[in-house]
Amino acid sequence: MKQIREVRRMRKLYIHLVGILFVLPVFLSTPPALDAQERFSFRFGGSDSIGSLLDRQNRLFIDLVEKESDGRIKIKFFPADQLGGDIAQIEQMVANSIQFYGDVLVWYANWVRDFSIFGWGFTFRDNNHLQKFIESPICREMCEEFRSQFGLRILVAVPTQPRILFSKRPVFSIQDIQGIKMRVPEIETYLRVWEALGTRPTRVTWAEVYLALRQGVIDACEGPVSAAYAAKFHEPAPYVTRTDHLISTAHVTMNDKAFQSLPDDLQRVIIEAARETAQFSRGEGERLTNEVMKKIVAEGSKIIWTDTNPFKVRLDAAVRKMEEKGLWSKGLYEKIQQIK
Repeated sequence: MKQIREVRRMRKLYIHLVGILFVLPVFLSTPPALDAQERFSFRFGGSDSIGSLLDRQNRLFIDLVEKESDGRIKIKFFPADQLGGDIAQIEQMVANSIQFYGDVLVWYANWVRDFSIFGWGFTFRDNNHLQKFIESPICREMCEEFRSQFGLRILVAVPTQPRILFSKRPVFSIQDIQGIKMRVPEIETYLRVWEALGTRPTRVTWAEVYLALRQGVIDACEGPVSAAYAAKFHEPAPYVTRTDHLISTAHVTMNDKAFQSLPDDLQRVIIEAARETAQFSRGEGERLTNEVMKKIVAEGSKIIWTDTNPFKVRLDAAVRKMEEKGLWSKGLYEKIQQIK
């Protein structure tokens, strides 16, 4: 009997061990519960001075996306040319090493030539005229060419503020800028504009303009009201002339592969955040223009209003020459003038 009981005990032990060995691989192969909602991390490049309109725009967009996505999208912001100048940042966006960039549309002329028109002086009558062009089939076709060829999706774009002239000496007329060293960015249209107006264009990055004015590398510069004030250009160049030769734009662009990688609900978050940001940029840009001009005066600068007709005449005369050079498609300027 004792021997039989021992056999039974060993049999039960064997069955128990076999049961454990059968269950154990199943248990070990079962992964821990995963969060069903995938999370995304992106990088956003900015070039404008901290506190400027475009800088605030970019931060607002990031805040909206992170909030409305319930933290599923995280965006790290690199402001004030931390990732290099505008061209360097756009190249990084094409390579998808950064996924967002927000500035002015004319920079894209280095990739799609018709964006050059945003940098030609006195092309647009006012903000409404510029907005109608942005929403036109012509501009939509430009944006689609940019997306399809270079993989960058312009989410939104709006007009904001006039660009004005900052100089170390007063500018009362077009004669006062003849031969001066005028700062221009790495955009050919800007160079051609200021050549046509009689200055000596000098390429300087936005982040280096203040020091270039201080050191006499340049005599003058221009820029959107708020961005130029945030960069304190009025300190070394206290004569501020209301040429209003350009209407600046604001936009947010995203790498298209990064956009397509998002599920539909997060794509909608991105699009809605861009729309809300655009409303802020246009409204705030228009509101701030007079307010910032008052601050500039309070800080010791002199505001000069000048007759801009001689500026317009010179630039109108150069339009055909620019089209012959291929800066933008022939007839584009005239099509814009016909928009009512």
